[in-house]
Amino acid sequence: MESVFFCADMDAFFASVEQHDNPDYVGKPLIVGGIEGHRGVVSACSYEARKYGVHSAMPASAAHRLCPNGIFVPVRMKRYKEVSDHIMEIFSRFAPEVIQNSIDEAFLDMTGTDRLMGIPTEVAAKIKVCVKEETGLTVSIGIGENRYLAKLASDYRKPDGLYQVEKGKEIEFIDSIPLKKLWGIGKSTWSHLEKAGITTASQIRNLSDTLLEGMFGKGAAEFLKAVARGQDPGICASEPKSRSVSNETTFDQDVGDYSVLKDTLLWLSHQILFRLLEKGWSSKTLALKLRLDNFSTSTIQMTQENAFTSAEEVFQASLILLNKKWDRRHNVRLIGLGFQNADPAGTGQPSLFEDIHEKQNKVEKAVLKLNNRFKKSQVIKAALLKKP
Repeated sequence: MESVFFCADMDAFFASVEQHDNPDYVGKPLIVGGIEGHRGVVSACSYEARKYGVHSAMPASAAHRLCPNGIFVPVRMKRYKEVSDHIMEIFSRFAPEVIQNSIDEAFLDMTGTDRLMGIPTEVAAKIKVCVKEETGLTVSIGIGENRYLAKLASDYRKPDGLYQVEKGKEIEFIDSIPLKKLWGIGKSTWSHLEKAGITTASQIRNLSDTLLEGMFGKGAAEFLKAVARGQDPGICASEPKSRSVSNETTFDQDVGDYSVLKDTLLWLSHQILFRLLEKGWSSKTLALKLRLDNFSTSTIQMTQENAFTSAEEVFQASLILLNKKWDRRHNVRLIGLGFQNADPAGTGQPSLFEDIHEKQNKVEKAVLKLNNRFKKSQVIKAALLKKP
């Protein structure tokens, strides 16, 4: 049976939500996450702002210099999560397995569903219509035999795109994309490739493994060999099916700003803690995943005596792991956080005394019940709504 994957990627998600909620922003350069004249980092921007060179993870001051007529609005993570949850629910109507890669992107494993759902392009078109009708937003969908090809295809005809990489035409598709625009090849890697006179994927395919490793190192060489052939290098790996809970975020631009990583970990801490509570699990082990701009991927974990009981506790532990693992010599491409070796809640040895985190856990369980009951009025931590 041939594998079929969709990559469903919302178009300029945060900015699109803002434009949908405020029609006055439509067609204008909108910048989310930075306040003009203040310190901050851009979280997202509209396509109109991108024409000026604005991109996510850029300092707000730089965005203002590039786009002085831009409209700056604060992040409304509560609203984005509400819309994201709705969109993921739509995806789950069509796919037996939905792997949420970030708040605005998911991989849908459609393998073996053609008899029930129809041919892939028709199913993707139906998904696009549902998302548009129910949220007012557009989603680009790429289809491929692996997640990497699907990811590239989702970006091929953005915005509001739909593209399938046909079987047997994977190399042709890869060669149609400029090497520097292959997903995962950042500015630093492209600079090294260009200096070596390598400007096409076909050139990479023609290099020996020994030569490629000698030029770029083993990690980058393995990555380049895979993507030049349209193979999934593991950059879009799914969550393990063992009893674990994890979320990760891949940045549009490599990040070297500690405050951006810290804010991201705060968000991830709440995401995985609430997912753990929803499953009725508990865990003593927290793992941090980092992928750097040299393509190296590493993890670090810590196991404490008692189970994690609050998002704040998870967040503080995640900062300890980040400070141990990240030496700041390389920027970060991807950061992930997850619980490992989870057990049904209540099976572990309880603490003799109720600490502040256990009190916070009770609050978070109450918040979870409220959010599940009142889908249209979500409760979220104030720090996640703050202006950058």
